[in-house]
Amino acid sequence: MTSLIADEIQTSVINPLDMVEDLASANEWGFNRASDDEITLMVQGSYCDMELRFFWRTDLNTLQFICMFDARVPEEKLSAIYETIGMLNERMWLGHFDYWTEEGALMFRHASLADASGMGPGEDHLATLIETALGECERFYPVIQFVLWGGRSPKDAIDAAMLDCVGSA
Repeated sequence: MTSLIADEIQTSVINPLDMVEDLASANEWGFNRASDDEITLMVQGSYCDMELRFFWRTDLNTLQFICMFDARVPEEKLSAIYETIGMLNERMWLGHFDYWTEEGALMFRHASLADASGMGPGEDHLATLIETALGECERFYPVIQFVLWGGRSPKDAIDAAMLDCVGSA
């Protein structure tokens, strides 16, 4: 059987974190470049501050991205949150929500592959990724709050938070 992966691919993929840093500067977001492989941005959302973390894996030509928002989960609510994020993920086209047990944090998560030609995720791709993550976190933040603090079931919280208003006042 022939391998789909060449034995020796010469790549010089541009580090996409350099572009993330440029986007952060252009938008006046606070950031911390911990290393060539990691950068963290702080972005103010409508409901809470969000922490965006990017990790670049040169060996895999992969950009891992997470967007964490302020929603600490009490132990007694974990099963309801797992059910909630499962139901929310059914509505997602890009990325997914997850619960990071080590940090005790809810997050949006996505990974992007660079191709072997050296064309890593470009600035437009990164901007779309950030806009999508922030948008999805903003859209579903009320659902999480209804489950955590409003005493709603995951289904009721989604139905209440996703209610589309018609008309104008």
